[in-house]
Amino acid sequence: MTIHTDPAAFDSIKKSLVALRMPRALEMLDATLRRVEQGEITWVDALDNLLLEELTLRDNRRVSTALRMSRLTTVKTITGFDFAFQPSLDRNRILALAELKFIDRAEVVHLLGPPGTVVPGGGNLFFQLVNARYEKGAMIITSNRGFAEWGEVFGDPVVATALLDRLLHHAVVIQIEGSSYRLRQHAALVPENARATSLVNPPPKQKRRGRPPGKESHDPDHG
Repeated sequence: MTIHTDPAAFDSIKKSLVALRMPRALEMLDATLRRVEQGEITWVDALDNLLLEELTLRDNRRVSTALRMSRLTTVKTITGFDFAFQPSLDRNRILALAELKFIDRAEVVHLLGPPGTVVPGGGNLFFQLVNARYEKGAMIITSNRGFAEWGEVFGDPVVATALLDRLLHHAVVIQIEGSSYRLRQHAALVPENARATSLVNPPPKQKRRGRPPGKESHDPDHG
């Protein structure tokens, strides 16, 4: 069948695409059929191309709708991330995670590194959430505290151990090192005498003398 030899069939296909609400396939129909007539692609290829075009349109619409409903103030994608600023990250590993196959495997992804905080006191509630999703659904967890510190973070070493037992069973751990990514373009604006305590270039922890140190104060900028 070609456009020239069977216009009735061509019109029927168009009506069917309209009835099935496939606007992208309808838009691409003429050009696709011409490629078939010229011998560039087969009918199987033509059908495959039309369906892929329609699926792509629907996926894009679904993502756009989800972003609108999320009411995110800014939309950031992996394509805009400057991997050169964070050489500690394995670009291929991150891009592989971006394919979201870890969701099908119900794995846990841990992103560890400065800056940020974990608020103490919610250990039991967090454990209930993790236990409910253990081996049933994927999770992504970010923290600026190493696993060895989780007993202090949650105020209960027993709860922390139970959490890690589940969270590390099926897990991908990404360790992020270096300076703050959010402040990378404004590092020069931070006063020299303030850089020692800034997020641009966090200093190494030093041992205190005298009385034992108390609990770290909460950083309101990263809560």
